[in-house]
Amino acid sequence: MNICINTPEGTRDRLFSECLERRKVQSALIELFRRRGCTEVITPDVEFYDLFVQSGNPIPQEAMLKIIDRSGRIMVMRPDCTAPIARVAAIKLKHLPLPQRLYYEQTVFRDSLAHEGGSREIAQCGVEMIGAVGEKADLEMVAMAVDALRSCGLEQFHIELGHAGFYRALAGQMNIPADGQERLRAAIEGKNFALLNDLLEPYREANAYSALRRLPYLFGGVEVLDEAERLAGPCGSLDYLRGIYAELSAAGYGDWIRFDLGLVHQLDYYTGLVFRGYAQGAGAPVLSGGRYDNLMEQFGRKAEATGFAVDVDAVGACLSVEPQKLETIIHYGPGQLARALAEADKLPAGSCELSPCRTLDSTLNLAREKGAAWVLVIGDSEVRELAV
Repeated sequence: MNICINTPEGTRDRLFSECLERRKVQSALIELFRRRGCTEVITPDVEFYDLFVQSGNPIPQEAMLKIIDRSGRIMVMRPDCTAPIARVAAIKLKHLPLPQRLYYEQTVFRDSLAHEGGSREIAQCGVEMIGAVGEKADLEMVAMAVDALRSCGLEQFHIELGHAGFYRALAGQMNIPADGQERLRAAIEGKNFALLNDLLEPYREANAYSALRRLPYLFGGVEVLDEAERLAGPCGSLDYLRGIYAELSAAGYGDWIRFDLGLVHQLDYYTGLVFRGYAQGAGAPVLSGGRYDNLMEQFGRKAEATGFAVDVDAVGACLSVEPQKLETIIHYGPGQLARALAEADKLPAGSCELSPCRTLDSTLNLAREKGAAWVLVIGDSEVRELAV
């Protein structure tokens, strides 16, 4: 009886051009990160569940893939790279001077709802800048985020900036209970205008009512900051975003910068500047990051931090990468293996392969099956090329 074994839900095999896309993106990002002074760290695929509870990680526990070890402790497949790297920086790198620029190329595992279509395996490349506070650190991260997407070969993309402090300033003026706050943030982040209006209706008389009601619409160019100030009044978060934009524009990055003041989800985790990257051809953000100044302290080392992660496969899907076409098959006789390999190494990667056939006729038939144009024949005294 034949048994068909598929991959688990949320996983899939990646073949040929998809593999090339992933490697191209990873190579470009790693090269950039190393040029910018970052050093690599690799954390385990499996971590204790307690690590993410202690860190206040924004990944909900139902989205974590759990494992029980022999002692009964709950472990999870790594759902996020930031918390494990914060653990490493706080414990194993505590004697090194700050700031520390760390990069990673790892897979995170997250369990989506059944039939939702999301991937359980997300290949990420990212940077964490530990121990750097202030505008210059945030500028470096946003500029590197732009350069990261450019280095991968993307042309049509932009980075949207927000600030955790703007929403907090508005929500602080409202007497909304904790569960209502979470529903409010989800409505703003998801741009669910009907639900947002219902949640805010009991607070029509509050000063921040108009600004919160308008928050999902506050995305676009720098004019968004002016509208936000008209609605909410002077705000330090808006001034900070203006300063960031002015510096980025002066450095030539202004064309890639937008704003979205509705980036309010996971604000218990982020403490300042937040940003996301969007690319033409991708239906979801291909990059996300921001400032998280309270995480390191959970592991015993007080240090501000910022960083971002790139969804490698999402970026790769926006690119057009074709596998190298097989052009040549090399036929060789006894004692000619070294010469055959030497000839293969001279040709572009993926454009040739050695023939396993004993006779030249069999090699020619193989070349026809594979669509190769040439057979390179290596004899005792000559090398000749035959058209297929």
